[in-house]
Amino acid sequence: MKRLSFLAFAALAACGTPQEQCINQNTRDLRTVDRLIKESEGNLKRGYAYETITVYEEYWRSCPGPRTAPGQPPSPPRMCLDRRPELEQRPKAIDLKEEARTLASLKEKRKGLARQAEKVIAACKAQYPE
Repeated sequence: MKRLSFLAFAALAACGTPQEQCINQNTRDLRTVDRLIKESEGNLKRGYAYETITVYEEYWRSCPGPRTAPGQPPSPPRMCLDRRPELEQRPKAIDLKEEARTLASLKEKRKGLARQAEKVIAACKAQYPE
């Protein structure tokens, strides 16, 4: 599933104009920090964080029957127990003071990245005018 969503995202990214592609490639860190700031603010507002864990769910599926000798009819399919991974979000206790320090640090980092992004965006717009 992750591969499919990655391929869809890559296809969409390839559809942007050269200017959009240039801006997206060069502001990836800023978008990541923005996402982390939003997550940290949510954690502080709730008073706890979420952690994503993988749990395995068992299910029955049809499996091929045992192999038979050449010339014999194939054996009928049988049912097999299999497992598939499922992602689950669970609450997790956090140190609120540490989270507040992390948020302040991220906001400071964002200021520097935003200044860099302004230059990069201007350069991309000059290189690829629309």
